[in-house]
Parts: sequence; C-alpha cells; structure tokens
Amino acid sequence: MDNPKSVELNEKSAKRRFFVALLPPSDVQGKVNEVKGVMRDRFDSKAAFRSPPHITLHAPFEWPVSAIDRLQDSLSKFAYTQMPVPVSLDGFNAFSPHVIYIDVVKSTSLMTLHPKLITHLETDIALVSRQERKRAYVPHLTVAFRDLKPNMFRKAWAEFQRQEFHADFTASHLSLLVYSGNLWTVKESYEFVGSKALN
Repeated sequence: MDNPKSVELNEKSAKRRFFVALLPPSDVQGKVNEVKGVMRDRFDSKAAFRSPPHITLHAPFEWPVSAIDRLQDSLSKFAYTQMPVPVSLDGFNAFSPHVIYIDVVKSTSLMTLHPKLITHLETDIALVSRQERKRAYVPHLTVAFRDLKPNMFRKAWAEFQRQEFHADFTASHLSLLVYSGNLWTVKESYEFVGSKALN
C-alpha cells in the first residue's frame, strides 16, 4: 500500500533546492559578514556570501514546487512544538582543506533539535535524507568554503585558528531557504512557539 504522505518525484516534476537553518539576529550576522569579507578580500573566497549567515539543520535537498505548501506546513507544525534555542558561537574551526567556520557550542538543546527535525520531516512528509542519517551533526557557521584554494586555506587557517569570536543569541525561529540563481534566500521563517502553545 502506498504511503499517502509520500511525494511523487519524477523527471517531469518541477523542483527547487531548499535547506533548513537557524539564522542569527542581524547584529550577529553583521559580525559574521565582516569575517566573510576578510575571506573574500584577503583569501579570494567569496562563495559563503551566496547565503546569509546560518547554522544548517537540514542540508540542501530537492522538493517539487507543486508540493511546497506541504513542506512549509510541516516546518510550521514542527516549529510550533519547539522551544527557542540558546546558541553560543565560540572561535574558529575548519574542515581541511577548503572550509573555515565559526564554531557552535554543541548544547543539548541544539544537538537534539537536529535529529528531531530530521525524524519529523521523514515521518510527516517522507523527506528522507540518507546523508543526514549517516554523518555526525557538527553545527557550524561557514565563513569560507568551496572556492577557498588549499594554499589560501593554509594561510587563512594559520591566522584564524588563533583568533577569537564570541557571540550568544537565542534562535527564536527556523528558516527555509531556497536557491535562486546563484544565491540562497529566505523563503519563510517559522517561530519556535514551544510552551506558549500550551497556554
């Protein structure tokens, strides 16, 4: 028997690319963009500017345009049950040889939010991601990647591994981002209602 929640993905379906993330408030985004600017101007890496500063919760995936309402409704329903998440950014780290990122403290609330979201999307709308299930979740905020050449990575990392970066904020919502041209933009955001839903 077919799963009524499944979405038919065939070659004729018009699809777009999306991902789900936590976005810092504007003041923190400004500080992160300053670091991205250094990476662009001094180390020739500008790919991180293709999306706003974010902490990925669900990696990019394809979804039919005809079913976008179901995706958005599912995210809204999930966010409605979740509490706001305290987030701490602390220093820099790297995935050699191309990625430098601002480290995110692995708090219990953040580390449980990720698997909750993955499970919810699997069971609610049959969005299955083997990639998300296979790899360990490492929350991070990318400032240089992909177009950061190995020699520039070595120079940048030699400098940034010694630098400090600290910021604390409360993530009050999750966001759905869509790929348009060469940029990722926020399509919609969903408030973490949490305990307010019980009142």
